[in-house]
Amino acid sequence: MTPMKIAGFGRYLPRRIRTSLELDAVFGEAAGWTESKFGIRQRGVAAPDETSSFMGAAAARDALAMSGWENGGFDVLIGACGVMEQPIPGTSVLIQDALGLGKSGIWAFDVNQTCLSFLTALDVAAMGMETGRFKRVVIVSSDIASAGLDMKDPQTASIFGDGAAAVCLEKSDAPNGPGLISRCFETYGEGKDLATLRSGGTRIRVEDGFDALMEGSHFHMDAVGIFKAAARSLPRIIDKVLGEAGLTRETVDVVVCHQASHPGVEHVRRLMGGDPARVIDRFGLVGNQIAASLPSMLVEAHASGRLKPGTTVLLLGTAAGISAAAMVLRT
Repeated sequence: MTPMKIAGFGRYLPRRIRTSLELDAVFGEAAGWTESKFGIRQRGVAAPDETSSFMGAAAARDALAMSGWENGGFDVLIGACGVMEQPIPGTSVLIQDALGLGKSGIWAFDVNQTCLSFLTALDVAAMGMETGRFKRVVIVSSDIASAGLDMKDPQTASIFGDGAAAVCLEKSDAPNGPGLISRCFETYGEGKDLATLRSGGTRIRVEDGFDALMEGSHFHMDAVGIFKAAARSLPRIIDKVLGEAGLTRETVDVVVCHQASHPGVEHVRRLMGGDPARVIDRFGLVGNQIAASLPSMLVEAHASGRLKPGTTVLLLGTAAGISAAAMVLRT
């Protein structure tokens, strides 16, 4: 176990809310079709001025205010976004500067595992604390899914939403207190084509032409393929981390899962059994926020009063790749 506590929580939702009724009109369907088919009522859509770094900094400010570290009283800022604001420099650098800390020298870097970026950053933060490198860590996830949606594809265009979330983590000296108890990450590259966004890196270049760049800038997803991949790996990973934590599916207190889709959240409920209210679910209101999804649900669990001292929390999800991960925290 890595003794550490969450000292601050923050999140940001875009000003504009797009309802499922608006999407019905876009898709040329009858009123109620989008909500009935995909289980989503609304989601946030970022305006041009609400960049990933803008939203991330707003969420970080709230988390920092709660922790009392506003003036840069932390060791490192980790950007854990599913999609970067720009290739160079990374989003963490932009967030650091937006926080007014551009001259601070505080280490800022990015990690990326698409929808699992927050859990990866948590793991990196824990390793930094275990080695004595970090005492205080700020993790920020901020994503603008709407930038890459093909509105001619309702399967993906309907379920994704924009937003950001942040947490402040502090090393603890209490071995039986709050901390990261167990974690497991797995990747199966055979699923590399199940979810792709090909533009923005070195694969598709300017000389390939405008049409190629445009096509590659749209997110493509095989929802059924991803669901099947998750169904194969998640049960075993869940039982592994719960077993290491001395828990079972029935005894863990709170379940925070990636809000991949309405069927995905329902599948987690069936997997876990017990009281379905243990599973934090806001998919219908915010959609799939990519990497911001997991920390947003963790913030929701805190805001709703579910993270009392000693509460055990299972965090789990999948990512493009295909990767799967689960963690157990004690608050």
